[in-house]
Amino acid sequence: MSTAMSYSPKADEIKALRDETSAPMMDCRKALVEAGGDMAKAKALLLERGAAQAEKKAERSANEGLVASYIHAGGKIGVLVEINSETDFVARNPKFGELARDIAMHVAAMSPQYLDRAQVPTETVDSLKAEFRAAVPPGKPADVIEKIVEGKLNKWFEEHVLLDQPFVKDDSLSVNDLVNAAVGSLGENIKVRRFTKFALGEN
Repeated sequence: MSTAMSYSPKADEIKALRDETSAPMMDCRKALVEAGGDMAKAKALLLERGAAQAEKKAERSANEGLVASYIHAGGKIGVLVEINSETDFVARNPKFGELARDIAMHVAAMSPQYLDRAQVPTETVDSLKAEFRAAVPPGKPADVIEKIVEGKLNKWFEEHVLLDQPFVKDDSLSVNDLVNAAVGSLGENIKVRRFTKFALGEN
């Protein structure tokens, strides 16, 4: 038997992983066993599984959910976020409410311009690619240029697109990772549908 598979996680390790990921206790225990007690590896396993579940459930209709609000800076910044689930039962789950509030708080702090990459206008992406391409020093091979452009574009998405942004409370996760973890924990398709940020005095 391998060392990893013979590892028996302690209750406080399972609880710590559950607190970090919101995954079910049995899933946390299984991930810790497979990771041989390596917390970072177990967390990565749970994120992978959450993403896989999210992909499987992505086509399922999500018409329930809630609108969460977050008010900051003495009433000078406010955010509304709509997050959808498949059932009202999940929408009323405290973990779903916590997810919605966390994302609303993230929007207040990080001011994303777009929800996802599909919302970024094609002309904006084309303009960015041209700008990044022009900044590459001359003499680079075409495939290297394209990798540099792709890397800079991905970095731009991380700065301006909500689902790509590193989560403000844990930058080892993207906001999309956070949503996928909730899918894995709650067992339903979950979608961030839209958000609006209001800042006093801004147009």
